[in-house]
Amino acid sequence: MFTLKTLSASTAAIILSLAPTSSAREIPSGVPSFAIDYAPLVYLFAGENYNPADIGAQLPPNTTPKINFTTVSNAPDPLTLNNLARLPSSVSLSSVGDFTNFSSQPSFLYGVEPESSGQTGDAVSCAIIVNDHASSTDPALRNVTDVFYMYFYAFDYGGDYFGFNVGNHVGDWEHTMVRFVNATPSAMWFSQHSNGEAFTYQAVEKGKDGKRPIAYSANGTHANYAIPGIHDHTLPNINLPFPLIIPDHTSAGPLWDPTLSAYYYSYSNSTNASSSGAVGTFTPYDDDTPTDWLYFLGRWGDDKLPKSDPRQNCPFGIDALCKWTGGPTGPVTKQLERTKVCPDNGNPCILRTSKGARR
Repeated sequence: MFTLKTLSASTAAIILSLAPTSSAREIPSGVPSFAIDYAPLVYLFAGENYNPADIGAQLPPNTTPKINFTTVSNAPDPLTLNNLARLPSSVSLSSVGDFTNFSSQPSFLYGVEPESSGQTGDAVSCAIIVNDHASSTDPALRNVTDVFYMYFYAFDYGGDYFGFNVGNHVGDWEHTMVRFVNATPSAMWFSQHSNGEAFTYQAVEKGKDGKRPIAYSANGTHANYAIPGIHDHTLPNINLPFPLIIPDHTSAGPLWDPTLSAYYYSYSNSTNASSSGAVGTFTPYDDDTPTDWLYFLGRWGDDKLPKSDPRQNCPFGIDALCKWTGGPTGPVTKQLERTKVCPDNGNPCILRTSKGARR
C-alpha cells in the first residue's frame, strides 16, 4: 500500500490532477456579467466545522416541518424546494436527529468543505439575487443594481463566552451585497448577526484578479467581515479593535467561490401573487432552477428550545444568553429592496472608506 507522501512530487501532482472533481453549475445566460466578475470570494475560518451547505438538504429526510414542536400533518409530500412556500410562516424546519448533542450531530449539519477550486462539491450553497432598480420611483436609484450573495449554512455555532455556550441554532443565512452604479461596483455590505458593515468597493480587499472582493466568514457564526482577525460584535455596526464581550474570529482558511454552486435569480419589488404573501417577485434565470422556496417565510431550523427543556441553558435567565436559539428566516426577509447599501434597521449607515476602519 502506498500514499501520496511516498510518491515523487511530480507523480503525486499528476494523480491529484486526475482525481474526480465536481462539475461547477453552469451560470445561466442573462445574468449580468458584472454580477459574476465582481462576485465576492469567501474565506472560511481555518478551523471551521460548519461549512456551507446544500440548501435542498435542509428539507426531509434531514428535517421535519413543525409548528410549536408538533409535526405538520398536511405538509406537501414530498416536500421540495419547488413547493416549500406552501407551508405557513409559523413552520420551523426541525432537525430529525438530536442537533444538541455535539458529539453525534446529524451529518448534514456540517455542510461541505470547499474543494481546491472553491466549489462546495455538488451542494448548491448560495443564491445570487439581482435587483435592478431601473424602474424605481426614486430617480437616484435608477442606475443602481444591487446583487445579493446569499450564503447558506446548515448550522450556526454561536460561541463560548465566559464559560457559557450561547446562540447556537440549526440553519444559518448570511449575505454580502455589492451595489453597482452603471454596472460599476460602488459599495459592499457585510452581514453580521443583527446588523453589519458597509464599505466602499475601493476599500475592500480583492482577490488575485484585483476585481473580486474578499469576505471573511467568522468561525461558527459565519458573520462576514472585511478583514481577518478578532472582531467584537457586542455593539452593532461598531467593529471594536479589541475583543470586548462577544468576539468573532476570522482567518484565511479554505477559499469558497459561491458562484460555482449557486442558484441565480432576478428580483423585482412588485406585489407577489404567491399564496405566501411575500412582497416582491423572484424570477430564475433558467427553467431548471427551483424558486418557490424563496417565498417560504418560516424558519430554516428548529424553534428555540424552551427554558423548561433540559437541553436548554439560559444563564441568569437572560434570553439573549440562551444556548439554543431559533433558526433563521430566508433571503426574502433580508431587505432585498434598499435605498442605501445598508438595510433600514434603525442604525446609522456608515460607509467606511478603509477596511481597517473600526467605527
